[in-house]
Amino acid sequence: MALKDSTQDQNQHRSGGAAEGAAQGAALTSTDVMRDAPVIPVIVLKDVAHAVPMARALVAGGIRMLEVTLRTPQALACMEAIAREVPEAVVGAGTVRSAADAQAASRAGARFAVSPGFTPAVGRACRDLGLPLLPGVATGSEIMMAQEEGFHALKFFPAVQAGGLAMLKAWQGPFGDVVFCPTGGIQPGNAAEFLALGNVACVGGSWLVPGDALEQGDWARVTELAKAAAAMRRQV
Repeated sequence: MALKDSTQDQNQHRSGGAAEGAAQGAALTSTDVMRDAPVIPVIVLKDVAHAVPMARALVAGGIRMLEVTLRTPQALACMEAIAREVPEAVVGAGTVRSAADAQAASRAGARFAVSPGFTPAVGRACRDLGLPLLPGVATGSEIMMAQEEGFHALKFFPAVQAGGLAMLKAWQGPFGDVVFCPTGGIQPGNAAEFLALGNVACVGGSWLVPGDALEQGDWARVTELAKAAAAMRRQV
């Protein structure tokens, strides 16, 4: 079930879509971020030296929307490096929990934000910054709160722990105008089941950038994982 696009979404799709717009530095929407590829990598970086080669490896495999989580002291510097050195990538900030997080991420070059939960304050901050937000939700009440603030493309987190496939199927009735990016417990072995649902636009997962691949500088492995993820089929 497709999300009802805004006029901005429709105009961008007609003029070449999210991929072309992102490459040209055009304004993105949350829907664009979700529809660019079947998987958004959830990335934890502890060494700035890893940021650029990792981003290039993911782009080489067809994955350009890169969620760098704000879970390490180096995260903002990593975003800055990717934004500066890898223009083909679209760097985003994950684990955005406050307006201050959103502001810092925007200054670092992030072009979208992902939050583990949702508050109106975070939503307003991202809107004021022109930063597309994928707000995290795990209950019907949280979905309704996000919708009241104008958000209809949402992150379902933690997906497997919060009900997984059964929960998403149950939401198709009352929340038929919402599309989701399930994240949390998603792996290559179950990603296809989630992507087969009509209200799932993409999934989020950390398997594209394994910690040992980062430490070993095994960028060829990252590219191969990205290629496999980019080739996954989805309904939305």
